[in-house]
Amino acid sequence: MAGSLSRQGKAAQLTSLEICSGAGGQALGLEIAGFEHSGLVEIEPAACATLRLNRPKWNVVNGDLHHFDASPYKGIDLFAGGVPCPPFSKAGKQLGADDERDLFPVAIRLVSECRPKAVMLENVRGLMDAVFDDYRNKVEKQLKKLGYTPGWRLLNASDFGVSQLRPRVIFVAIRKDIAGHFTWPAPLDSSAPTVGELLHDLIAANGWIGADHWRERANAIAPTLVGGSKKHGGPDLGPTRARKAWATLGVDGKGLADAAPAREFVGMPRLTTRMTARIQGFPDSWAFAGKKTAAYRQIGNAFPPPVAAAVGSKIAAALSAAAKGSGKLRSVA
Repeated sequence: MAGSLSRQGKAAQLTSLEICSGAGGQALGLEIAGFEHSGLVEIEPAACATLRLNRPKWNVVNGDLHHFDASPYKGIDLFAGGVPCPPFSKAGKQLGADDERDLFPVAIRLVSECRPKAVMLENVRGLMDAVFDDYRNKVEKQLKKLGYTPGWRLLNASDFGVSQLRPRVIFVAIRKDIAGHFTWPAPLDSSAPTVGELLHDLIAANGWIGADHWRERANAIAPTLVGGSKKHGGPDLGPTRARKAWATLGVDGKGLADAAPAREFVGMPRLTTRMTARIQGFPDSWAFAGKKTAAYRQIGNAFPPPVAAAVGSKIAAALSAAAKGSGKLRSVA
């Protein structure tokens, strides 16, 4: 799977503006789908450094979205982002609109400023809980007023080749005159690789004699990676329940290792950041800026590139089909 992502050629380059870009999981997936990023906005310096490290030519804006003006990007093809999850996460208090970290209102303001042809936002599964029915309806109504046809879908990362149990809620809003061309991506026919299959070469990199046995034990996909935040979380694989799940796969989730286990290592190995990045769906060529804690936080909070590519490809197909049908898509005034 590592290195299996390849950019899809497009006759005409589509453009995008992305917010809350993080380490670039969504940005990479959308690039694969054929989008050229006109701008990426991210508040964390370490994540901005990662974006610039991998794509020096990208226009990365390090700043607070509350002070960002999207008007210069008016007419962009796609507005995308992964707005903060804590307001809707089951791991938190699920305060929704009462949480100061809720950026959906800011995202809607930015959409009204740049009037893209399509919108794509991702968040945690908790956003689909009944407690947020009114919240989702409000978001839909606001996008409908702006001329879009909105919809929500819960997608499992493992259905798109990612070796991880990672359900994500995807919100897509397509301009009304284009909406009829959009369809949601279907799961792949093949199953995602097990953790053992995916990581065997990395875990055996230093000649560990137990690598083959470990591969057989790690015979399922991974539990959800948890990146944590500045206040909570560190270089480990999550809370007690998550660590127990990792233990069944023969992985010590209490921390991360700097390297693969040595030849005579005995016990359960810890994963390296590169291993967790591969589990998240990043190609091995994607580098992460910062020390271990900062790097893992970026990885754990990322949107798996293969999922972003799957949805992005469907959006790109809808835009292309509409463009062929009408000659050239008009801009929203």
